[in-house]
Amino acid sequence: MSRKSLVPIILALAFAVPGIVLRFSGLSPAPAVSAIFFGAVVVASAFLLAWAAETAQVDISASLATAILALIAVLPEYAVDLYFSYTSGHRPEFAAFAAANMTGSNRLLIGIGWPLVALVFTFASRHRAHAPGIELQPARRIELAFLAIAGLYAFTIPMRGRISLIDAAVLLALFIAYVLRTLKEERVEPELTGVAASLAAFPARQRRIIVGTLFVTAAVFVVTAAEPFANSLVNTGKQFNLDQFLLVQWLAPLASEAPELIVAVLLALKGRGELAIGTLLSSKVNQWTLLVGSLPIAHLIGGGGTALPLDARQTEEFLLTAAQTMLGFAVLSNLRFSAKEAVALLTIFLLQFFFPGREVRLMFAAAYGALAIALLLYHRRSLPPILRSLWPGRSSEAES
Repeated sequence: MSRKSLVPIILALAFAVPGIVLRFSGLSPAPAVSAIFFGAVVVASAFLLAWAAETAQVDISASLATAILALIAVLPEYAVDLYFSYTSGHRPEFAAFAAANMTGSNRLLIGIGWPLVALVFTFASRHRAHAPGIELQPARRIELAFLAIAGLYAFTIPMRGRISLIDAAVLLALFIAYVLRTLKEERVEPELTGVAASLAAFPARQRRIIVGTLFVTAAVFVVTAAEPFANSLVNTGKQFNLDQFLLVQWLAPLASEAPELIVAVLLALKGRGELAIGTLLSSKVNQWTLLVGSLPIAHLIGGGGTALPLDARQTEEFLLTAAQTMLGFAVLSNLRFSAKEAVALLTIFLLQFFFPGREVRLMFAAAYGALAIALLLYHRRSLPPILRSLWPGRSSEAES
């Protein structure tokens, strides 16, 4: 095995070193500089986790792989958001940032991630005589079903103006049910590419040592950088009189989501659009269930009450995110994702930045909802198979 396969890992480690050194040096550079250094640590840890998680599928059982990978693949993003939620327990002003990071990461997946994958896949497939877009496997109906349930439930949260422990119980139960349901699917050997494929080629003992080391290193990086990165973003907003909510909503998720989006785009470029979209779809389910469900628990542990409060702006952002989720579900409900649909999702997402304001957010939420209803009516024959996919043993029926 060529040691060149380790070069990306070495580069990721080198990318993180300046931030780690800064964390323990006692130095206090400008907030914007700190945000860059600690953001680099978050990005590096996300890459290390992605490579390790992918490679680990070679050595662990299907059930254990599903449960563990669902938890660790999004650890960097969760670490930042849970820090905001925990801190909000004794510093109430941080409650807004917890909601900001969560809604930003959610909307980035559908607004940027899904369209980018579809457009790259279309570009990579341009030589084909007929490229109708990405066609999803029938098994993806499981993710779609749980996404729809979580998305619909999410509409009840802004109505109450808080994320409570009851919401945590419901959403975490949904996450557990999702994991248990996926365990009952037929085992498929992982198709590894890039760094993960190179690591998988090492002898078993060496491979396990490398993967274990990557997990531990990435976890240390995340724990080390999450707090200073989050605080740096907030302080950067104060220093330059910028909207702190927007900084936390978009810059933090960009750092934590970047590796996942890059991997998905590379898969699409290689013509594996179904796997790319499937990966991002699974992440979306995890975010709406595990992430959102964890926020009030972190808030409580941090010294807060039994519910994470949402102010007017957070409520609007939550509503907008839930509406976008339902449109994403409606688009994929027929198991096809075309370039035209990708452009539409991307356009609506980008337009929001040109028209900020309370009324506009509500208008976009209404537009997402109206489009979702129209598409679901058009794809109404696709809905019963998605519903049937919730029960093991009904998959064969759902494939029709």
